[in-house]
Amino acid sequence: MTPELAAMPMRDERAMRDNEDAPDAVPVPHELVPHLGETAILLDIDGTLLDLMPTPREVWVPPGLSVTLKGLVERTSGALALVSGRSLNDIDLIFAPDVYRAVAGHGAEMRLSVDNEADDVHAPPMDKELKRRLAAIAKLSPGILLEDKGYSLALHYRLAPHAEKAIYESVSLIRADLPNAPIEVLPGKFVCEIKHSGFTKASGVRELMKHEPFRGRRPLFIGDDVTDETVFAIMPDMNGLAFSVGRRAIGVNGHFDAPADVRAFLARLLDTSGA
Repeated sequence: MTPELAAMPMRDERAMRDNEDAPDAVPVPHELVPHLGETAILLDIDGTLLDLMPTPREVWVPPGLSVTLKGLVERTSGALALVSGRSLNDIDLIFAPDVYRAVAGHGAEMRLSVDNEADDVHAPPMDKELKRRLAAIAKLSPGILLEDKGYSLALHYRLAPHAEKAIYESVSLIRADLPNAPIEVLPGKFVCEIKHSGFTKASGVRELMKHEPFRGRRPLFIGDDVTDETVFAIMPDMNGLAFSVGRRAIGVNGHFDAPADVRAFLARLLDTSGA
């Protein structure tokens, strides 16, 4: 590794969950970044690899990222996976024609092989009646966008930020009416997502790391949102490294300002490993 990797910008502008007590994240010394032959690269998508857009359908893959990701897949012998709240179908549409190993739906879906169409599913679809009641919340205000992921349901309000309080209050009322419903509420960046409890990105990553080509490798995870905190938390158990993006997260080794910095870091990681 060269010192350039350690010089990537990793400053912070906000605290995760507005936590002012979170310690300053510091850049990971380049000598601690493991050789790609011993590393499993795990990457969140929205807000990490790709820039956030007003609606989920507007995200796009910048020029050069596909080349970088495919190069890292080759250098790691396939040990690169996308870890996202999006469904596998959504991920494939975004990165088409490229296909990647993935933990999707916050751990509800998993793709262990890009050559196998059969995917491991870890959760049943959300109850239809519950989903219907949650979907009705989108009618509170124009600009609230409903996204049905099968295993979860997301209410995006980037176009209606004034509706945030009303959305969470409505979700709380439904949960109070159905106290035994096995659901969990995930607050995110202008999104309220409701999913089955019992699985998370962390549970998906733990399962992924039991299988080839990830088994025995040191994970390096990069994420940006509250939903990525569960993965940040388990990295020490795996002797892994964690980076947050755009905000300061508790327990990470370093952080990046924006997705563009993550893409530049990955490109330099690939170039350095080639040298």
